Amino acid sequence: LLFAALGVAAMYAASLVDYHIWHRLAWPVLALSLALLTVVLFMPEYNGCKRWIVLPGLGTLQPSEIAKFAVVLVFSHIISLNHDRMRSFSTGVLPFALILGVVTVLMLLEPHLSGTLLILAIGAVLMFVGGTGLRWFALAGGLGAAAIAAAVASWRDPFADPLGEGHQTIQSLYAIASGGLAGLGLGNSRQKYLYVPEPQNDFIFSILCEELGFIGAALVVALFLLLLLRGMSIAVRARDKFGALLTVGFVVQVILQAILNIAVVTNTIPNTGISLPFFSSGGTSLLMLLGEMGIVLSVSRQTDMV
Repeated sequence: LLFAALGVAAMYAASLVDYHIWHRLAWPVLALSLALLTVVLFMPEYNGCKRWIVLPGLGTLQPSEIAKFAVVLVFSHIISLNHDRMRSFSTGVLPFALILGVVTVLMLLEPHLSGTLLILAIGAVLMFVGGTGLRWFALAGGLGAAAIAAAVASWRDPFADPLGEGHQTIQSLYAIASGGLAGLGLGNSRQKYLYVPEPQNDFIFSILCEELGFIGAALVVALFLLLLLRGMSIAVRARDKFGALLTVGFVVQVILQAILNIAVVTNTIPNTGISLPFFSSGGTSLLMLLGEMGIVLSVSRQTDMV
């Protein structure tokens, strides 16, 4: 609740500020993000990972959430200044590859595979929208397809190991199935009581399906779809390329993360451990997401003023 209140305040404040100020802050935010991604590697492990910086008396900070924000800012900044030269390798590929390379290495050291894949996807979308030559995507796509094939090859039926690697996915599927059409009622989940691991975080969508049923789950998906449609409408009508890219980056971040989370809990893709935007617990994530929506509102406000 504290982070939600801070996030709403940040969203309102960001909506009132001219979004062009982020041109000047893009590189400093990236530098801060890289520094935090380095610091977190020296933090204590939690569930075999080093993803959180402990802030005495305040809780924890997750640098990967700031990294997503920083990548959208810097990519939008670079593309908007060089949009007429994006088809060349030196302008349309090299600087983005260097940034993503450094961020990827630091995040894989945590390790944080799902966050790394999400940032790479966000970067790719912004490069595509920004005008990077398609031949570079074909090359990257070939390498990515090989990596995905390797991951899928190791993905197996969760019921083959019900007490080990498949346990979390199986319990998630039980929760979704028991929800039926209308669900068991808000707060009436049974699977969240020591059955589904991380029911408040990565697997909150399965609990939502159990409590609100197919109807509730469909409404949540519809809300994400409406956010995507509204975001693209704002991007198309933005005053300049920088505003359009910021909007695309932040909205695509939310949508891709939601797709990956829902795909994981329904066993559509292997379990990557990724949260559901605006729903999963996590103060840093909620604060950053609401702040990003404030910037989108700032772009929309200036669009409406034209």
